Amino acid sequence: MSNPVDIQSECPLWEVFLQEGEGAQHLHAGSVHAIDAEMALQNARDVYARRGEIKSIWVVPSQSITASTRSDSGPLFDPAEEK
Repeated sequence: MSNPVDIQSECPLWEVFLQEGEGAQHLHAGSVHAIDAEMALQNARDVYARRGEIKSIWVVPSQSITASTRSDSGPLFDPAEEK
């Protein structure tokens, strides 16, 4: 008998962004695990868009996101002296 697949350890993590109204900005809703982008969209729809008020869903592989760190907070966000 084979072991069940642990989706969280076997599948990449995808970040989910939802647009709730026409022309509204996409907002981060959460994350899903999926083997590819198509499955990530389906999982995102199933988990985050149950109410049917969603106009658009974006999914992005978590590993593709570059984020600032706490140590960046000063130099990165200080106003520029020259524009």
